[in-house]
Amino acid sequence: MEQVIPSETGAGKRVLDDLLEQLEAHHWGEYDIHGIHLALEEALVNAIRHGNRSDVSKNVHISCKLSPQQLWIQIRDEGAGFKPADVPDCTDPENLEIPSGRGIMLMRAFMSRVEYNDLGNCVEMEKHRASETA
Repeated sequence: MEQVIPSETGAGKRVLDDLLEQLEAHHWGEYDIHGIHLALEEALVNAIRHGNRSDVSKNVHISCKLSPQQLWIQIRDEGAGFKPADVPDCTDPENLEIPSGRGIMLMRAFMSRVEYNDLGNCVEMEKHRASETA
């Protein structure tokens, strides 16, 4: 799947809903689907609100590959980017009251791999399906 959407949360929700349907059609487990839902929602919101600053003249570019065992997603915004290492660790006691960083933490917690490009305007995420016996 390749899609380009405007910087509107409604457009991101449609992409998310479509992918969740595909995961269910491939019989992915409830826990994996829930985690992917949270991670993808955070990545899309970050691209729309933080990357593109909700500027409807800018787009979000989404690439996705799904198989019965693995999901690969790339989300790129048209913003200036950021340095993920500069985002405070939201689990550090001194940062518990700071609202930033939670989305990145959720993405890393639920996905098998999360990486950003050098500019910081593109995130690649992978999820390897949990084994059926887990």
